[in-house]
Amino acid sequence: MDRNIVYPGSIPLDTDILYPNRNAMVGIAALSAATLGSNVVVDGLACIPTSPASLTVIVGPGSITQLTALDATAYGSLAADVADQIVKTGINLQATNFTLTAPARSGQSINYLIEAAFSETDTDPVVLPYVNAANPSQPYSGPNNAGTAQNIQRVQRVQLQVKPGAAAPAGTQSTPAVDTGWVGLYVVTVNYGQSALTASDITTVPDAPFIPYKLPALRPGFSSMAVFSASGDFVVPNNVTMVKVTVIGGGGSGGYHSTMPSGGGGAGGQAIGIITNLTPGQVIPVTVGAGGTAPASPANGSAGGVSSFGSYMTANGGEGGNGGTATGLISNAGGNGGTASGGQLNIPGSYGTDAIVVAYRGGDGGGPGNGRGTSGPLVGISAPGYGGGGGGGGCSTGSNPAGSTGGAGGGGLVVIEY
Repeated sequence: MDRNIVYPGSIPLDTDILYPNRNAMVGIAALSAATLGSNVVVDGLACIPTSPASLTVIVGPGSITQLTALDATAYGSLAADVADQIVKTGINLQATNFTLTAPARSGQSINYLIEAAFSETDTDPVVLPYVNAANPSQPYSGPNNAGTAQNIQRVQRVQLQVKPGAAAPAGTQSTPAVDTGWVGLYVVTVNYGQSALTASDITTVPDAPFIPYKLPALRPGFSSMAVFSASGDFVVPNNVTMVKVTVIGGGGSGGYHSTMPSGGGGAGGQAIGIITNLTPGQVIPVTVGAGGTAPASPANGSAGGVSSFGSYMTANGGEGGNGGTATGLISNAGGNGGTASGGQLNIPGSYGTDAIVVAYRGGDGGGPGNGRGTSGPLVGISAPGYGGGGGGGGCSTGSNPAGSTGGAGGGGLVVIEY
């Protein structure tokens, strides 16, 4: 960080004070950029209803950090510098109140957008004493004794404003667009006839640039996890643009042969990868494939369902183990494992094993998390783990052997770390 040099006996200059102020700001800006980056970052500024409740909301103290010109206008005797860009921080120590108005027509609602921007202004005008060279004991009042007041503070603040949308039938009202140079923070919904706001009426704008963590809360790598064992939607959280995803397809069930043991079901495929350039608030459909169901009569086992994370990654289910009524090895083979695509790592599911006819034993399901094949007239064991293949059914002994149905495959899974 730059520092000024002064010498004993030299005449003090105004720049001896102005440069240290600017240099300190530049040094803090470099530290802010190194830790927060150069994109807009907001901290604090929590929006809450009043107590007792009313149609007024309170935006608490906080800060906004933003890349901007070093000095857009002259700073005392230092010239303006718009070529050099630094990260500046505006700080509000006091809360800001906004009073909203309910729609005038029955059944209507209105969305109010609260937005913020960095603001730097010169303020606090004072008439300063100036040196009177002709009579130093009687200083001038203002420059050239003109009595002109001059600003003595260059303040950096969070500028806040509320922007109303158009009233519309409840549920169809839209939020106004964020103005250029501003960032949206909150949307407050007010309904016809409403006289008091609650916390449920206030929502955070999905891509609002609130700082997600303070230093004590930071952990290396991904720190949160969403687990889907059934299909649904993943909404990208605030301040998240990258996720690690593991997608597992459903496992195939074991087969059912009329007179022989049956093959085990194949395991579901598995795709693992990191997805970038996501947008906070983005809705990504998550599909979780079901495990293959055990056949109710002699037949091949059922295939597991396909799992996917949007269009980014897919893991196919494992095939069912062989069964049926025909004779020969093909009637006892294990099912193929499922394939996978879209990840940086795409792992095919393992095969189910073939039945061991001479031992009257069904084949094991593909693993991990697989079900075991059984010996004798027993139903194959279902897969206990995600994506595992079900075990093949066993077969009774004797001159008229009878097979048993296989076990069900394990359901798929989608895990999202962020």
